[in-house]
Order: sequence, then C-alpha cells, then structure tokens
Amino acid sequence: MKPSLKDPVFNRGCCKMRGGFDPGKSVLNRGACKLNEFNWMRDYEGVTVEGQPLFAEVRFKNDHKDFYTYPEELDLHEGDLVAVEAAIGHDIGIVTMVGPLVERQMKRKRFRTPLEEMKKVYRRAKPLDVEKWLAAIALEDSTLYRTRAIAENLGLEMKLNDIEYQGDKTKAIFYYTADGRVDFRELIKKLAEEFHIRVEMRQIGVRQESAKLGGIGSCGRELCCASWISSFQSVTTNVARVQQLSPNPQKLAGQCGKLKCCLNYEYEAYVDALKAFPEANMLKFKNGDAVHQKNDVFKGIMWFSYTNDRGNIMAIPVDKVKEIIEMNKRGERPEKLEDYAVTREQMTNTNEGYSERDLNKMSD
Repeated sequence: MKPSLKDPVFNRGCCKMRGGFDPGKSVLNRGACKLNEFNWMRDYEGVTVEGQPLFAEVRFKNDHKDFYTYPEELDLHEGDLVAVEAAIGHDIGIVTMVGPLVERQMKRKRFRTPLEEMKKVYRRAKPLDVEKWLAAIALEDSTLYRTRAIAENLGLEMKLNDIEYQGDKTKAIFYYTADGRVDFRELIKKLAEEFHIRVEMRQIGVRQESAKLGGIGSCGRELCCASWISSFQSVTTNVARVQQLSPNPQKLAGQCGKLKCCLNYEYEAYVDALKAFPEANMLKFKNGDAVHQKNDVFKGIMWFSYTNDRGNIMAIPVDKVKEIIEMNKRGERPEKLEDYAVTREQMTNTNEGYSERDLNKMSD
C-alpha cells in the first residue's frame, strides 16, 4: 500500500509536518514528535544472552506510549511501524526506542509489569495493516463530530476532546472532560450501534485536554503541553509567591484554567538565589520600625517601608540589610531607613481582584 503524498493522517504519532509529505524524507519524521527520544546508546553493542528478552518502546497518537517485548529475529529499529498486542485484536504503533536504554526508561518510569504479563510486538506492520490503520485514522474527525452531536442530544454534561481508533479498526477510545460523574451508558450503546466498534470512554483532566487540543500561549508560542511536555508536575501558589509574581489569577492561569506549567521552570533558581537573602521581617530605626515588603532577586535588593507609611517603599541592598540586622542584634538603631535606600517608589494596589480561594482552585 502506497500512502498518498497529500495524506495528512500519515503523520500519526508526529506533529503536523510543514508542507506535507516529502518523498525525499522519512514520512515518520520522528524528530517532529514531542514523545521522540534520543537513544544515546544506539551504537552501543552490549553482551547479549541467548533467550534474554528484548524490549521496545512504542508510541501511538503523539501523547502516550508503552513498553513491549519482541523476538530477536524481528530486529526492530527506531521509526518502524509495528503491529502490537492489544486487549482484543492488535494496534499499530511507531517504535521510538530499542536496545539497552529501554530498560533504563522502564526503571525511570517505574514500569513494574511482570515479564510474563507484558504485551508483545507481533510483527512489522504489513501493507494491509497500514491501509486499515490509515482508514481508521481518517474516521476520527467525523466520528468525533458525530459523537458530540449524540452526546448533546442525550443532554450529557461532558466535552468530547479526542478519539483514538485502534489500529485494527475494531475499537476506539473517546477522551472527554466533565465537571462531575457522567452516566454515558446510553451513549456507549448508541456509539456501538452507529460505528460498529467497541467503545471505551476515558476521562482526562483539563491539562491533558489542552495538550490534546493545542493552542498558543500568552508568550506567543505553542503550548508547552502540546509541543513537548509529556508528564505534568504539580504547580502551587507558593511557586508564584517565591518568584514575587503578582497574585492575579488572570495572569497566572493558562488556557486550561490551571496555574501555568511554566511557573515551575525558574522556581528552583529563585529558591537557590533567595538563600543569599536574610530573614528580615522587621528592621528597627530611630525614626520607626520598617517592615519587609518584597525582594528583587536580580538586583539583589530588598524593599522596606515604615509601618506607619506602607505605601512608600524603599530599596535596600542585601549587604546593607545584613549590616542593619547585626546592629539591631547589638541593640543599636540606625538613624533612618532613607540613609540606606538606593531608590524608592510608591506602592500601588497590584492585588486588585485577587482571591486566595481563586488561586487555590487553580492549584493541583
């Protein structure tokens, strides 16, 4: 079976290729996939023991992959289309990694399925397998639109996000999001009757929904979850506080409605940099006590204001703050805060519309 040069569905497991299929390049173009792996042990020839199981990492619709065993005579390579074992029937996937590094991946991802229970790679995909696979993929969009109409007619409070057909065209996984529990028994019955397939409904979170649907973030680039993030880490309100960010839900929330994943990117750097900042909630001067307001990690300054004039804040270098702290410990009080200030500003209300409850709702 020869794929059409203009067939967009042959990018299964990869991001959409610019300009479509080029006969001079690999149609699978593994580098375009967010789940692509660099096998740095590809050229390493370890000692092989006869009868030792071989493992392969196989990806499917660009957002999930699994580990399989395969016989030595199959001789798999990265990028191969393979038919793999499924619960019933078989599925078609793309090999992302083979060799010794797969076992390291299994340990890193805490893959604990016993060897005798692991699914197997049956064979390289035959032309008939690929033809049926492409036909199934071509049905996904129309099936999704029709399913949304059926769910709406049934009055179900759910949002269908994506559909993934199994490679043998006998089963489909329907991904959806919902605020609560959904009784979709009647929906499954109608879908099975209309599409003549086995139906599996799988609920996902809003972060996974954004990863599937994609979009452009406030930074002007493609969403990280859609382009390269494959596992989500918890994001808390403390991450924003440590980075001295304005606690405004509208600015901190991503398209999924949760706190932006990118808030975690520089968090560790801020935590490390703040170790050089002293704990100074209050400084004592002859003119009055000064309370700590905020830090500027990049400039190495701390902002203070008099307790009776909190709107007028002044910046003090970190070394000067440490000097004042030592003086206070000796019972000494400097003359006034202004003597140490390198700059001052009038603090405005940046917390307008801020709600602690709103931020906690966006946290994982």
